[in-house]
Formats: sequence, C-alpha cells, structure tokens
Amino acid sequence: MTPTSPPCLRAAPQRLTATALLMLTGGLAGCSSSPLAQSTEAELRRSMLEALKREVAHADPTADGPRRLATPSPDTTKLEIRPEHIAEIEAEFSTPADFALIAGRVEEGEDPAAILAGLNLMGRPTTTAGVSLERAIQTAVANNLDAEFARYAPAINQATIVEAEAAFDWLLFGSASYQDSALPRAGQGFGDTPPGVIREQSTSWAASAGLRRTMTTGGSLGLTHTIGSVDVDRSFFGTDPQPNPARNANFEVELNQPLLRGFGERVNLAEIRLARNAERASVSDLRAELIRTVTETERAYWTLVQRYQELVILTRLLERGEQVRDDILARRVQDARQAQVADAVARTERRRADVLRARQSLRRASDDLKRLVNDPNLPVGSEVLLVPMDLPTAEEVTVSLLDAITTAVAERPDLDRALLSIDDAQIREQVARNLRRPRLDLQARARMLGLDDSLGDAYEDSVANRFIDDWLIGLGFEQPLGNRAGEAAFRRSRLQRMQSVVGYRRAVQGVVLDVKNSLDAVITNHSLIEQSSLSRIAQGEALRTLGVEKELTNLGYTVERLNVELNQQESLAQAQIAEVTAVINYNIALADLFAAMGTTLERSRIDLIVPDANQLEPGESPMDYMVDPAPRPE
Repeated sequence: MTPTSPPCLRAAPQRLTATALLMLTGGLAGCSSSPLAQSTEAELRRSMLEALKREVAHADPTADGPRRLATPSPDTTKLEIRPEHIAEIEAEFSTPADFALIAGRVEEGEDPAAILAGLNLMGRPTTTAGVSLERAIQTAVANNLDAEFARYAPAINQATIVEAEAAFDWLLFGSASYQDSALPRAGQGFGDTPPGVIREQSTSWAASAGLRRTMTTGGSLGLTHTIGSVDVDRSFFGTDPQPNPARNANFEVELNQPLLRGFGERVNLAEIRLARNAERASVSDLRAELIRTVTETERAYWTLVQRYQELVILTRLLERGEQVRDDILARRVQDARQAQVADAVARTERRRADVLRARQSLRRASDDLKRLVNDPNLPVGSEVLLVPMDLPTAEEVTVSLLDAITTAVAERPDLDRALLSIDDAQIREQVARNLRRPRLDLQARARMLGLDDSLGDAYEDSVANRFIDDWLIGLGFEQPLGNRAGEAAFRRSRLQRMQSVVGYRRAVQGVVLDVKNSLDAVITNHSLIEQSSLSRIAQGEALRTLGVEKELTNLGYTVERLNVELNQQESLAQAQIAEVTAVINYNIALADLFAAMGTTLERSRIDLIVPDANQLEPGESPMDYMVDPAPRPE
C-alpha cells in the first residue's frame, strides 16, 4: 500500500498567528466559565498561548516554501560506471523485492516464501498466508485486544454520566402500617371511689406516598400525602376521641435549600460535568490507542518485509559463497592450502548460520504481526507464516515543520486530554471556592391536615384548609472558626489548576519534539535511500568486475582472488541490507510522523464512531460500531 501524504505536508505553509493559536486553546474557555479573578484567568490563558507561540516561533518555513522530498533517483554518474554496466548490476545485484529471486531454489508451482522459510517448529514444510498492509491495519483495528479493551471506556463513562444525572431524578416513596393494641392505664376516680384500671383497645392504620428530588440548586423538595385511621375503645369510664373512629388525610410540602455553601448549578452539576469530561477523555484515549495500534501494525508489517528481504539477501549470499567454496576446494590439488580451504568452509557455514538466524527473525516478525492483527483465522499459536503483499516505497512528499506542528496541536489526542485536565481542575476549583462560604440553609415546611369520621370528609377538611398544623420557615447557620479546611481545599484546587496548565505546556513541548524527531527521521532516511543505493551499486560493480576477470583470465581462480570475491560478496550483502533498512525506516518514519501529528486514522481512512451505550441492542458491544474502516475510493 502506498502511504498517502497528509494535507499538512502538501499544503502551502501558513504562518501561525496569535489568533490561530488562540483558536487552538479556545476549547478550554468553551468548557466552562472561569471562577478565577480576571487577572489570574488572563495569566493562565496567556501562559498557554505563549507556550504554543514559543514552540513554533522558529518553525517558520523558508522563503522558498516547504521542503520537497522527491522520489530518490541515485546519480550514478559520480560512480564513473558505464551505463550498460549499471543495467547489468541492477539486473544481477539489485536489492531483492520479490521472494522468487532465489536462484535455483524454486520450481514451477512451488511457494517461494515457503521454500525460503524452511521447516516450521514442528519440522514440517511451512505454510504461508498473504496479507496486505491495508488488510492488516483494518483487522488490527477491529480485533486488537488493547484496542478492544479501550473501546469499553467511552461506553462505561456514558453510563457514569447517566448515573450522575440520575441524582436529580424524582424519587417515588411510600409506606404502610397497621397496629392493633390493648393497653391498660390508670383511670380517674369519682368522689370516694378509688381509681380503676382502664383498658384501652385501639386499632390504627396509616399509609403514605410522595415524591422527593434533589434540585440542581443544591436543595431538596419533598411532597408527601398521608392517610390513616384510628379506632379507640376504652373500658370503664373514659373519654373517647371525637370523632371516633377518626380518619385523617394530610398533605405536606418541605423545602430545604442552601443559600451560600452548596448553592447553585455550578457546584451541584460538577459531577456531571466531570463525568462528561471523563467520557470525552476516554474517547481521546481510545483514539490514541487506535493510533498506536495502527502505527505498531504498520511498523510490524514493514519489519516483516525487511526480515523477508534480509533472508533473501543472506540466502543468495550463501549460494554465492558455496560456489566460491567449491572453486577453492577444487584447487586443493594445485595451490589451495588447508588453512585457506578451512577458512572458505568456515565462512560458508557462518553464512548458513546467518540464514538460520534470519529465518528465526522472520518467524518472530510474523508472530508479532499476528499478535497485533489478532485475526481469529490466524492465531499467534498457528505455524502459518504471514507473507506481506505490499512493498515499501520512497514516494515524493512535501514537508513543512510549521504545518506539521500546527496539525499536531490541533489533532493530537493527548493534547485534548491535557485541555480536559485543565477544565477538570477548573470545575474542582469552582466547587472548592463555593465550599469556603459559610453554611446558611433555608428550611420551609407546610402541612395541611384533615380529620373527620370518613376519608371523604377528611379530604374535604384538608382541601378547605380547615386545619393547618403549622407553617415552618427557618434558617441554619454554620461556619468553622478560621475556616482552615475550606481555605486549604481552595488553595489546593487553585494550585492544581495552575499545575494542569503547566502539564498542557509540557504536553505541547512533547508533541513538538515528537513531530521534529519524526520529521527528521523522514528526511534523514529519505536521504539514506539514495546514499545506500549508490553504495550498493558500487559494491555490485566491484563484484561484477571480479566476475568478469574470473571468466576472462585464470587469475580470477587463484585462492587469493577467490577470497577477495568472498569479501566482496559480504560487502555487497551488507550494502543491500543497508538499502533495505533505509527504505523500510523511511516508511516507518512516515508512519511515525502521521502518529506524531495525530492523523494516522485519517491516513488509513478509518472513521471513529462512538455510539450511545444506552442504545445498544441486547448482545451488542461497543466494538461492533466504534471503528468503521471507510471504503477507499475506486
């Protein structure tokens, strides 16, 4: 798959003005209004703005515009090699791009990658499965266990938001009771008659129901309705209640409202705002995890390509070494000494050992990619070897440090998280500021009572306000002397907010450093491609010349010249591996640059969708909807 240049790398550079920087930090002010004094608020915002301006102050593009990295085209004229020889070198000693370039090893119908890899861990012929970079990335995004773990966090935090909001829901309550009692008590005597014992038999029942809720202003409101009945029967002489039996119907309204400490939506909705920030932070964390997964998958893919090409190079080096070793063995009857023969054999066996180690590295690279992709059909425990179907490229790109930093500041999820941390600290500071105030609570209550022989009459009495038990209005005051706890909590929250701003500045600095390092790696490895290509061509010319001399004269068959050929073969293999490494590192550096700018998902055409967890069907999970690989244009 050919990497796509991001808009910020292709667009003409734009100078980052103070207004643009202020827009980047505008999300902080949009989250919640600040309770700080105007001077302190301005100072914090100025600190953030200056941090951004300072980081990009020296990133202005040159007058000629952004830097253009053209597709490498090595200038072979400096090597002073004839053009026809260049074509011969490229045909014979080019860096392998196809696994079929294994001389004398692959027959028609055979799998070159399987032949190259040898036997698997069970001693059987290796089976292979082809995979493209696009398929690997999309499968990793859908199945990677780290990404799957992170996908649950937004849904969990959505439930936390609902839980915080539910604290202000209406609460329906009710109770019912029945009592039957027979109680003796002393009665009053008459004249000289001593007092007797009165037996009081009574039955009663009561039922109540009501609504109660906590208000966003910090108070609570309760509405209660109670009905009941009392029937009293006294023995001996006693006075029965009037009416008897009695029915009652009562209504009660009660309000408790803090007027200073704990008053206002800004304080009482703080948990909801923090929960919403946590949900947004979890989305940023998920996006960061997906960026990391995609980047690691691409790195693992190109590493697998590199291991394959290194194995091809080392296999061809072994084949060439075996031919030279056989030539030296054939000269034992002439001039080859035993030490020279043993040295040729030893060097060949070292190359065979390098091939074995390269096969091990190839298997490990395949398993690393399988772990990241986590395809159910290709588990890590399987012995199927992944074969990359895409080759690395050295495409032309246009880079601008200023545009890359601007894009990173706007897109990096860790900067979004840092802004949310500032807003969290601001919310907590608002709460702490309010909790410094004295406690002054208002309590109001009104009860309307109805009492009569029947419930209907009791309701009529209650509605007509015949009986009013009481109206209660009161105030309660409380203030700790010195208020040390409140003042310390406010001071702590204010310092934590200032610390969060420093954390944002530190995050910006880290982002700028990531962008610079990634961009430097892109430019350096792009330059190394041409340099390594020239080195490989020059090494190929040296080996070609030795081959020509070997064919034209007998001097090429002396043991000394054959040893020179062995040395040159190894130098050519090292140059080929260096060229492969430069191309692979260039592609990895591009992936790292997109990750540093926070545009990896856009580059891979992956849309991040966060559904409402409350709307998921039974049996569904957030993973089914959160990541949508967008279709590629035809």
